Parts: sequence; structure tokens; C-alpha cells
Amino acid sequence: MHYTCPHCATINHLPTDKALQEARCGRCKKSLFDGKPVELSDSNFNRFLTKNDLPVVVDFWASWCGPCQMMGPIFNDVCGQMQHQLRFAKVNTEQAQAVSAQLGIRSIPTLILFHGGKEIDRLAGALPAQQLTQWIQQALIKTH
Repeated sequence: MHYTCPHCATINHLPTDKALQEARCGRCKKSLFDGKPVELSDSNFNRFLTKNDLPVVVDFWASWCGPCQMMGPIFNDVCGQMQHQLRFAKVNTEQAQAVSAQLGIRSIPTLILFHGGKEIDRLAGALPAQQLTQWIQQALIKTH
């Protein structure tokens, strides 16, 4: 399995029998799974989505958005709980305008689940943790 390091963007190959909790980047030696979403930009967005073998759920947000501010801690908590099933990332739509425009982000927060660089499912609006987890689990079924 291939995992992109959230710290230095190096692509790491891990055997399927390796414990993901202990997985470290071969380059920077930091944890590949630290329980936090990865901040993505226009420059690293496509690489992160296409070079991870796990699906990636992305939260598109902005600092001025009240529902985004409410959703942030919930997204972070769910990331900590599900980080070995899929990767979690955040895109600030004010800073990553090219990616946001390319994907047609019209309202925020918007969540998109990708697998192999392709969009699998999309949801607009803030959710409580239980509903976010349910949406992710339902979307993951579509990746198989």
C-alpha cells in the first residue's frame, strides 16, 4: 500500500501486514498517521489524492464560514477515529482557489470523498460526528 506523508509529501510503500499505528515516513521519519487532517493546497492536492491507496475525504472550508468553524473539530475527531481506514484532508477555499474552482465548490463546508484521484461522493453542509461517520461509511462502500 502507498501512503503520502502528511508532513513532507513523500510517497511511502508499506507492506499490508505492517501496523499502521507505528508507520513512519522513510524520508522525514514522522508518523504517517498522526490523527490530524492534512492541509492541502493547489500545489499538493492532486499528488495527495492520486498517490494514496486509501480513499481520501476532503473538507473544503473557509475561515469566515461559521458552519465550517463548527464542523472543524468534528472533522478532526472523526479523523482521529477513522485515520487507518482513509486519509483526511482540509482545503482552505480562500487559499486553494484553483482546486476549489476546478471541483465546482459553490457552498462550504463541502465534503468530497475521493479514491484513486476520482470523486466518489460529495456532501455540502456541516454534520454532527455520528452523521459524518455514517456518510463516510456509506461512501466507502462505493469504493469497492
